[in-house]
Amino acid sequence: MDFPVDPIMAAKAYKYKAEILINEYLLADSYVLYTSVLAGLLMCKLSYDFTHIISSVYFKGYASLAKMKKIEWNNRGMSTVHAIFITMMSVYLVFLSDLFSDQLEGPVTFRSSHLSNLTLGVSVGYFIADLAMIFWFYPSLGGMEYVFHHILCLVCAVYSMLSGEGQLYAYMFLISETTTPGINLRWFLDVAGKKNSKAYIANGVAMFVTWLMVRIVLFVYLFYHILTNYDQVKQMDTFACVLISVAPTILFTMNIIWFSKIVKGLKKTLAKRHTE
Repeated sequence: MDFPVDPIMAAKAYKYKAEILINEYLLADSYVLYTSVLAGLLMCKLSYDFTHIISSVYFKGYASLAKMKKIEWNNRGMSTVHAIFITMMSVYLVFLSDLFSDQLEGPVTFRSSHLSNLTLGVSVGYFIADLAMIFWFYPSLGGMEYVFHHILCLVCAVYSMLSGEGQLYAYMFLISETTTPGINLRWFLDVAGKKNSKAYIANGVAMFVTWLMVRIVLFVYLFYHILTNYDQVKQMDTFACVLISVAPTILFTMNIIWFSKIVKGLKKTLAKRHTE
């Protein structure tokens, strides 16, 4: 004899099974890293396809773009989604959460959590996907400077995720992804023929400000933090110490070079606007 199934009890049973699946498998220490990397790859695929669908519907000029332009358009949509995600998570973990608080005991260089590891895993998935696209369509999506930048970021993220060391510094330079949406918007406006628009100029000014804050000023603070906490930094593995010394220095140098180009471009745009 079949008994009627209580929908509330059934829902609770499914919820219980789902929680067991998530806690014992997807979020277990041995699987959380792999799960997060796969989540990052999936995020890239979904955001790439979503950009294609939205652009096809709301941007009339999208259909007339060359094949490679469409690929780059979608790729930039993908990188924008990642940038928004990692910026929010990095700001939360570094400035809002207690994970790296000075009030806690123990070296800050060895602190990590499920959330911080998972977030790094998502970024690892993104860097793998974007690097693969750069290689596949090389050099259409970026030259060797992009390859070098992505490989350096990927090595740092993977090591920090697997070892749990130096995550504070990993997240501090991942905050620099704040500038990515502005960079992509500048490219979108250019391709859309809006280079002389007020939106293009406003975006250029916003790029200047955000780049100065998160890729110059924040990096200076990062170096300051490393020096003032060197007694904790030197407790890390030798490879980690090398990364902490070399990676930020290289990225900061690249940031300075790119920033000089942004300043020149902004000056040129404003001067052209003034003459008109």
